[in-house]
Amino acid sequence: MTEQKKPKREKAKAEARKQARQDGPVTARLQAARISARKVRVLADVVRGMPVGEAITVLSFQQRAGAPLLQRVLHSAVANADQRKLDIDQLVVADVQIDKAGVMRRHLPRAHGRATPIRKQLAHITVKLAAPAAE
Repeated sequence: MTEQKKPKREKAKAEARKQARQDGPVTARLQAARISARKVRVLADVVRGMPVGEAITVLSFQQRAGAPLLQRVLHSAVANADQRKLDIDQLVVADVQIDKAGVMRRHLPRAHGRATPIRKQLAHITVKLAAPAAE
């Protein structure tokens, strides 16, 4: 079988997409984290806009359930930035999105043969790092 080459226009579009990914913000995601989105949003509001080093320090001293999860995603985003050869000391937490994910449904046996539904909520955590805006 002969291998066909891509037309030049498609190749140019692919290069443009690759360059846009390279120039855009660094992202990291954690999908279906086993925690309610409401619990993590409190921490997301705290670290949004902070420098990366300061955000990691703040999260390490938080006593909330979502702090280790958010810190793990932040470390992943820093590793992604390191792969792109960016200066990590200059990065700022540009955006943190906490979205609701699915719900795990369980049932708890109760008296007289009844069952009570238990809803275990999940969350998607997305962190974007960017260089601070030039003033």
